[in-house]
Amino acid sequence: MPVQGDMRDIPACPGPPSSQRGPMRFLVPPGAVDTHAHVIGLPLHFPYVSQRSYTPPAAPPREYMAMLDATGMTYGVLTQVSVHGTDNRLLAETLRNNNRRLRGIAVIDLDCPERERAALKDAGVVGLRINVLYGGGVGFGQLEDYAALCAEMGWHLQFLVDAKDLPELRPRLAKLPVPFLIDHMGHFPTTRGIEDAGFKALVSLVSDGAYVRLSGAYRNTVEGPPWRDTVPFARALAAAGPERCVWGSDWPHVANWGVMMGVGELLDLLADWVPDAELRHRILVDNPHRLFGF
Repeated sequence: MPVQGDMRDIPACPGPPSSQRGPMRFLVPPGAVDTHAHVIGLPLHFPYVSQRSYTPPAAPPREYMAMLDATGMTYGVLTQVSVHGTDNRLLAETLRNNNRRLRGIAVIDLDCPERERAALKDAGVVGLRINVLYGGGVGFGQLEDYAALCAEMGWHLQFLVDAKDLPELRPRLAKLPVPFLIDHMGHFPTTRGIEDAGFKALVSLVSDGAYVRLSGAYRNTVEGPPWRDTVPFARALAAAGPERCVWGSDWPHVANWGVMMGVGELLDLLADWVPDAELRHRILVDNPHRLFGF
């Protein structure tokens, strides 16, 4: 049922499966990194922003760590979830409590005090996110200012953006002084096709040095499980930037009202996306270790 928000009815989304498994089609290598997931607190302690597009159940840190263990992943990267806005308290707390296994991507205002930025970095934050799709984030209006801040902090940038906006953004992205990553393979429906101008811009950016996250199959698919319509897109990106592709579970799969999957199923899809075992090792281990500092 819809959950009443401050501005409008905001739909509630389901949580992930309570039990998880690893992939059945390959062995997860030691050192593998899940580069994208979220922890979500109870709104009584970690309030949800009113300007949001979904209302999730809690996703506590212990459940995320249990998922990593169950699926064979050694490390994880937590991204500040949009419903908590710029309140990074739960993210930082989780990183501090699991500093050997986790890194973080924060969402902050530009006027965030220096002491708070230093505390985030000390906790394990290694980058900032710009999110224009689900509410509760910061947009591209001050992209260059965020890039300068990341350069000062030794951080990188990540973007949750529809690929259709990349042709217009590309000149600005090309001038950024820090590494950057595009989330969920450009987060757009596969019906647009591999010749879509936005996707071609993404491939070109990856060829020129951008990172891309091979993730979010269930967000891009129009066919549903097992998401085979996403295969050509993932393979094109892996070919364009074999040293700059990383993988993420997107646990706990917020804003998903379709079929709820387990992380093992998404890892099995990676065997189709990247059939070559050596390249999969780069994507799961080598590339994320380099970008996130494990």
